[in-house]
Amino acid sequence: MTDGATRVGESVEVLLETYRGELTGYCYRMLGSYFEAEDAVQETLVRAWRSFAGFEGRAALRSWLYRIATNVCLSMLSSSQRRARPLDLGPPGTADCPPGDPLPEHVWLGPVPDARVLADADDPAEAVVARESIRLAFVAALQCLPPRQRAVLILRDVLVWSAAEVAAMLGTSVASVNSALQRARATVAAADTGGDVLRPLDPAQAELLDRYVRAFEAYDINALVTLLHEDVTLNMPPLPLWLRGRADVRAWMLGPGCGCRGSRLVPTVANGMPAFGQYRTTGPWALIVLDVSNRSIRGITTFLDVSRLFPLFGLPARLEDRPGRTAGGPGVADPPAVGVGR
Repeated sequence: MTDGATRVGESVEVLLETYRGELTGYCYRMLGSYFEAEDAVQETLVRAWRSFAGFEGRAALRSWLYRIATNVCLSMLSSSQRRARPLDLGPPGTADCPPGDPLPEHVWLGPVPDARVLADADDPAEAVVARESIRLAFVAALQCLPPRQRAVLILRDVLVWSAAEVAAMLGTSVASVNSALQRARATVAAADTGGDVLRPLDPAQAELLDRYVRAFEAYDINALVTLLHEDVTLNMPPLPLWLRGRADVRAWMLGPGCGCRGSRLVPTVANGMPAFGQYRTTGPWALIVLDVSNRSIRGITTFLDVSRLFPLFGLPARLEDRPGRTAGGPGVADPPAVGVGR
């Protein structure tokens, strides 16, 4: 390859790389796993780089890349089961139930750092809207859709493409797109349990999170339970057991979960929602993602795959590696900086 060709190849690579963040967000919503989304985007960019010489600009570059990404995701979804949360797969257990054997990673919906999939927004209101589209409950609801319906809903309602643009991408008619969108909206509306995203300027939410941190770190279960919605859920992927209700969560925390006593929490953000890296006295233990609504906590998802998730979220391997940590800790803080190519 000549030097000139090398420079052209490098410039194409740089151009394509600018789309990595938004493509990752799209593929994450499609696949329900950041790690699979990362693989899908890498495959998309490789295919685009190899085919760029034949790209004649008949469609916008962004549309062309999304078409490739959609085909990659549809291919990946053709041979895999849908990802879900424990509460999507069976009835709740009780605090005295065995947690069950860990299920494989490909079963579960995974969390994602906001910085990996959302563009920076100067307007706090815009940031809230963007976070809504990656909430765990919303992404879980997306997984209930057939793959092509999933693509239609994301492209139309999240990315705000026109029906004509989506039809052209999927090689179908506008009428088919509108029909698929109507069915998809109904399914998602029935499955999405809602919940509030992180609102740093909301003093009531900040107070709730601060009280949660103080109660958890003091292991004051009575104080902690007062913050929970009466129908609160607790689930712990990759364990299949999940619980519903204050009584069972309290019994779990005082029984099988008592090893959390003495834990410390480091704030971060996952899926647009308040989250914490949990460190037991023995070291990193879990990524806790909270579903808050109406000044109460109605969902606690405790992801136990710390070997992959803590590096992804920029959380330290040891708590003493994080400077400036004080007793009690802040209830809400800026998440650790995470490098991302966008």
